[in-house]
Amino acid sequence: MHCFVYASQRKPDTYVWLDRKDHFDVLPASLSLLLGDLRFVLEVELHAERRLPHEDVDVVMQHLRTQGWHLQLPPQETLAVPAAAQNPSPVSDRDEE
Repeated sequence: MHCFVYASQRKPDTYVWLDRKDHFDVLPASLSLLLGDLRFVLEVELHAERRLPHEDVDVVMQHLRTQGWHLQLPPQETLAVPAAAQNPSPVSDRDEE
């Protein structure tokens, strides 16, 4: 499956995959407003064996087949929590004396 990838100029690390080049009219109006201008970044051939760094190729292809577009959001950031904060030691009455 041939597709085209565009980067949002307004939302960093956010991409729209389209089934046809410059086929922006398939995007919901609210999504288009949120993303702002889109810049073409990549033309790629997708198939079941292809590995994508941040997306499941089967999900991308399913979205392209059913709605003509796929939205790739930035990876979720996680905060590391120190081990002491995860398992605080219980405070007893004796510890406070």
